[in-house]
Amino acid sequence: MTEAIAYDAILLVSFGGPEQSQDVMPFLENVLRGRDVPRERMLEVAEHYDHFDGVSPINQQCRELIEALETALPIHEIDLPIYWGNRNWHPLLPDTLAEMQAQGVKRALAFVTSAYSSYSSCRQYLENISTACEPLGNQAPVIDKIRSFYNHPGFIEACTERLSAALAQITGASRDTVRIAFTAHSIPESMSASCNYVEQLTEASRLSAEATGIPEDRWELVFQSRSGPPHVPWLVPDIVDHLQALSENGCEDVIVMPIGFLSDHLEVLYDLDHEAQETCTQLGLNMVRAGTVGTHPAFVSAICQLIAERLQGAPPRALGTLGCSHDICPTDCCPAPPPRRPAGPDRGH
Repeated sequence: MTEAIAYDAILLVSFGGPEQSQDVMPFLENVLRGRDVPRERMLEVAEHYDHFDGVSPINQQCRELIEALETALPIHEIDLPIYWGNRNWHPLLPDTLAEMQAQGVKRALAFVTSAYSSYSSCRQYLENISTACEPLGNQAPVIDKIRSFYNHPGFIEACTERLSAALAQITGASRDTVRIAFTAHSIPESMSASCNYVEQLTEASRLSAEATGIPEDRWELVFQSRSGPPHVPWLVPDIVDHLQALSENGCEDVIVMPIGFLSDHLEVLYDLDHEAQETCTQLGLNMVRAGTVGTHPAFVSAICQLIAERLQGAPPRALGTLGCSHDICPTDCCPAPPPRRPAGPDRGH
C-alpha cells in the first residue's frame, strides 16, 4: 500500500502548443529560449504548423482529458478541482500556480502527459514546476508528481484496444503478416543512457502486442520526431527508414502505433499521418495508423487509479516484469544530458 497523502487539487501539466497562426513563432521562441538554434531552423519547424492552419491540437486534447477526468473522478470517490498549466504556451505554469496559490491550494498532485521516464518527459517537467513556484516563495503550493505509468493495466488496455481497432482494418491473409511499428519520440543517446526510456517503451510495446495476439517477430520499436543536429547520435531506427526497410523486405502492410504519445498532437499528425504516410504511398506500402490512448475510458480510469494511489493509499498496479515506478524521483534520476551545440528544437506538439 502507498501511504495516503492529503491533496487539495490536481494539476495537469503538458507541453502546450499554439492555437492560431500568430502564436506559432512566439511558441517556438518559448520552446527554444536559451538554446542556440538558427532562425532558419525555427522557420522550418514553423512550416509544419502551416499544414494545420497554425493550430496544434494538444491544448484542445488537454481540455477533453480534463473534461473526461471531471466525469470519472467522482466514480473513484475523488473530489478535487483540476488545474492546467503548460511548459511552453498558455495556460503557462507560472500563471496557473499563481492562480492556485491565490485560491488557497496548499498541495497538489501533478499528472504529466507522458507515460515514460527520461529527462525531457519527467525531470524537465519537475524543473519547470519548481521554476514556476519560485516567484511565490514559501506560499507556493507543494506539487508532487504522479509516477510513470507505461505498464499500468488501464494504459495497456487502452493501447491494446487502439491497436486492435487498427488491426481490424487489415483484412484477409494480410492479418497474419502485417508488421507493427510502435513509435516514440527519439531522444539523444546520451539522454537515453541515463534513464529507462527505451526499456519502458519496449515493455509497453511488448505488453500491447501480446494482448493483441501479435507475435514477437512481427513488431518493432522505432522512433520519430528527431530534432537534433546530424552529428549528435539520437535513438534509431527512424520511422521513415524503418518503413523503407520493411518495403525492401517484401512487407505489404504495416500498422504504425505512436505508443510513446498520449494524444494525436501535431508531431503525431505531421510525422506519421503526413511524412510516414507519404513515404508508404511512394513505396506502395499499405499503412494503417493506430490511435493514441487520448480519452479512452480505460486510460481515464487509470489516471484516476494513479491519483487514488497517492490520495487514498490504494495498491499500485502494474503489468509485466518491471514493476511500479517510484513515486518520488531520486536526485540522480533522469539527469539532463551533457550540453550540446548547436541544439535543435522540439518538433512541436
